Amino acid sequence: MKDLLRTQDLSRDDVELLLETAAQFAQDPLRSKTALANKTVAIYMTKPSTRTRLSSETAVAHLGGTPIFIRGDELQLGRGETIADTAKIISGYCSALIIRTFAQADVEELGANASIPVINALTDDDHPTQLLADWLTIRENFGTDISGRKFVYLGDGNNMSHAWLIMGAIMGAHVVAATPSGKWAPNQKIVEIAKKIAAKSGGKVEVVHDPEFASKDASVLYTDVWMSMGDSESERSEKVLALSPFAVTENLLSLTNSDSIFMHCLPAHRGEEVEASVIDGPRSVIWREAYHRRTTIQSVLFHLTRGDLKGIKH
Repeated sequence: MKDLLRTQDLSRDDVELLLETAAQFAQDPLRSKTALANKTVAIYMTKPSTRTRLSSETAVAHLGGTPIFIRGDELQLGRGETIADTAKIISGYCSALIIRTFAQADVEELGANASIPVINALTDDDHPTQLLADWLTIRENFGTDISGRKFVYLGDGNNMSHAWLIMGAIMGAHVVAATPSGKWAPNQKIVEIAKKIAAKSGGKVEVVHDPEFASKDASVLYTDVWMSMGDSESERSEKVLALSPFAVTENLLSLTNSDSIFMHCLPAHRGEEVEASVIDGPRSVIWREAYHRRTTIQSVLFHLTRGDLKGIKH
């Protein structure tokens, strides 16, 4: 496995290895401080970022490498140079490329033309590095035995809902996406892929449209902002109206297990997708979850540059 382009490309063994190493990096960030010594990693972002940028640059530094941050307007890509040519140029200088952008197809094309590992740090379709951080946080709270537990995402059927269903299926978990029906539901093709993975892993994948039904006896309630980068502002009022019943409230939290946790990939809009008393309350693990963006990206870089991940051929 040369690249991490989609969550679904990871095998269960890959995820277990990445989480184990990330947990070690959480204990000792500098345990592999020469892994990327005298090497550079390009970090190319066409979307604004707080956690992904800081965690990526810090992860490279902790491995002994030098991060080179590149904004969307700082490459010749914006002046007509092809993605394929750009991938080959970056491959000649750097040891890996981390990219955060809009189109999944652009990330796929970079991976196909680069000779170095390409890591998807968010597209409109997927967010694999976030899900690794999420699952390490889940492990810290519940351990490896997740039998009988239900993990619920509420809100927009966006890239986070896709990654949530896919990673949960890989891990053999019971995962739920509770979203409005229609155009803000998850992509049906992604749902079918998740169900196929779950059929092999022993997991269970559900898409429902009732937030209270979904939240009952859940171990995790997870949400994301309702308006993502690139969403049309003209649809805001319609979208907010459709998503309002899926806001994570104290009422929904009261339906969950007594040891349940609240998760959010951040940034958050208190009073919109989540009540302030929930996200700032005792069951919220958002800061630990955000911390693990660094530990898991560090783990991905460490193992991809060594060729340790096997991946799955679809």
